[in-house]
Amino acid sequence: MKNKALFPLLEFKNLTVVKGRNKKILDRLSVNIWEGENVAILGPNGAGKSSFIKSITREYYPFPGKDCLFRIWGRERWNIFDLRFLLGVVSNDLQYNCTREITGMEMVLSGFFSSIGLYNERIGARMKKKAGEVIDFLEVGHLKDRKMNEMSSGEARRFLIGRALVHDPKALILDEPTVSLDLHSFYKFTNIMRKIAKSGISIILVTQNLPDIIPEINRVILMKSGRIYRDGSKGLILTKNNISRLFNTPVEIKKKDGYYYALRG
Repeated sequence: MKNKALFPLLEFKNLTVVKGRNKKILDRLSVNIWEGENVAILGPNGAGKSSFIKSITREYYPFPGKDCLFRIWGRERWNIFDLRFLLGVVSNDLQYNCTREITGMEMVLSGFFSSIGLYNERIGARMKKKAGEVIDFLEVGHLKDRKMNEMSSGEARRFLIGRALVHDPKALILDEPTVSLDLHSFYKFTNIMRKIAKSGISIILVTQNLPDIIPEINRVILMKSGRIYRDGSKGLILTKNNISRLFNTPVEIKKKDGYYYALRG
């Protein structure tokens, strides 16, 4: 899928990532994602979704090859700290590492320093103002003085999003963001995702659950065995045949209010 009116956020061509001696966790993967797009990457456990995200954030590097293209915003080489200011990332690994005795406000402010918590950093009035605005936007102002390790999963996750948003990234990567959330927290979280998407920040959502895919996401990439299985508009990709084959399970697909659900076939 290519839109000439937009600038490529990332360009991956024949991307192979090897773990250990010879295990391919990404196998000649090729995909472009364009600035301004909201995209869902859907697949079962072991499909390579998280490895794909770690390639974007430069935690994984591809196996070198003449036909390999590995660009983010048109560049192959990045200072990792510069990249982190353009890409906000929220993952379950990050949430595990951030479950500490620091307040929600401290967590958001730490986004200015790419740290987890504050360590004698100088916090200016502009930073405090911006952090307060982000916290209010995420509707967690009443929790800003609560410790991260005293919050529910859904509450803590919104402060992690605040940490990612505080430096105005162009795109937000959410890796399995609704894992461990109860039904109330799930609805609150998806409403926040919709609010972020409407604000103009691109969302790249990685998930194995169809209901995570908010109506503002128009493109879905299916991943299986380290490769792109299908890629296209949401209505064409989220079909009975595609999802049944992706998860090796017969399902029926139901759509309601812009959301998709997989029911046992």
